[in-house]
Amino acid sequence: MGNLLYLIAVILIIIWAISFLGGYYTGGLIHILLVIAIIAIILRVIRKAAQ
Repeated sequence: MGNLLYLIAVILIIIWAISFLGGYYTGGLIHILLVIAIIAIILRVIRKAAQ
């Protein structure tokens, strides 16, 4: 389950970067998803460091 969450987080960051650099306005939803993706990555790093 952790790998799936990490994969989704990476995909969301890539989509955000493409829309940000491409100049397309995707609305506030993509920014909320980006925050969730970053939190998922941080949690994974913290859990990995704790082991």
